[in-house]
Amino acid sequence: MYLRDLLPGSAIEIQTRNRLYVIVMQAEGEVLISGHPDFCPSPVLVKVDGSNWGGSMLKQGFIGRGMRLEFRHPVFQTVTTSPIFEIRQVA
Repeated sequence: MYLRDLLPGSAIEIQTRNRLYVIVMQAEGEVLISGHPDFCPSPVLVKVDGSNWGGSMLKQGFIGRGMRLEFRHPVFQTVTTSPIFEIRQVA
């Protein structure tokens, strides 16, 4: 799923091996993300870089199953999730 295809206000759930994240699209490629007890127990404004396969190669602006979401947190800097199992658009 390419983030550029989502309108501001759109929400998606991202189920990883360890967590369920909710992201809500904002303007300028930023999102509100929640779902991690340490990094984002309540919504935090972050910049999603994209997804990777666990290495240094990043598919920018993309969220994919089997990949790891990578985002820039205002306090914790770059955060990489466990592998993504499911991506669902929330009504």
